[in-house]
Amino acid sequence: MSHWFVAIDTSIEQKPPLSTVFVGGRLRVNGVTNVTLDHKRAVRLALRHLKDLGHKQVAFMQVHPHSPTSAARWSATCQAAAHLGIEIQPALIGQLESADSTLAGGYLVAKQLLERKLSFTALFAYNDISAIGSIRAFREAGLRVPQDISVVGFDDIPGAGFTNPGLSTVRQPLVKMGRIAAQTLVDRIECGGKRVRDITIEPEFVVRQSTGPVPS
Repeated sequence: MSHWFVAIDTSIEQKPPLSTVFVGGRLRVNGVTNVTLDHKRAVRLALRHLKDLGHKQVAFMQVHPHSPTSAARWSATCQAAAHLGIEIQPALIGQLESADSTLAGGYLVAKQLLERKLSFTALFAYNDISAIGSIRAFREAGLRVPQDISVVGFDDIPGAGFTNPGLSTVRQPLVKMGRIAAQTLVDRIECGGKRVRDITIEPEFVVRQSTGPVPS
């Protein structure tokens, strides 16, 4: 009897003892099927939205590449920005301490970006939690969202539409990804057959009230 298991957003560097379906990130490890978001398309959707609104000076949140997800996200961000003609200025990159970012983490990064006294009209946060934290920092500095600065999140957590303002964000369909991972597991156990290395899930971009035209 074959044994499989599902891993979620974890790092595996060696071939696991059991066949594995991994949700999140992309691991080039034998025995692993990756169910992953199309990060390149996800970031393109977000940056295209900002560019269409006239934003050219964009700040970014980055985390240390502890997980395949954060590394893939940042690589996709750099590629998409170059393709769209949006310059990533090192001084406009805010460093989060952990991929498990918090409201306080986003708040502190936004304050640090403002303290550098460099002009930017939009922030692409690492995820929704850090985006919501950043909005607090901007308001304390007397900035209005989105009239003075636009904020984009990532994930579309359940509360993203209930913040003030509602958060424009990349929707990562986690429930769908989990369902596909489970079905892949069941199909492999019941039917056998060749393992699929990668299953890529398409993101969506949800426009709400935290983004607007670049200030005149």
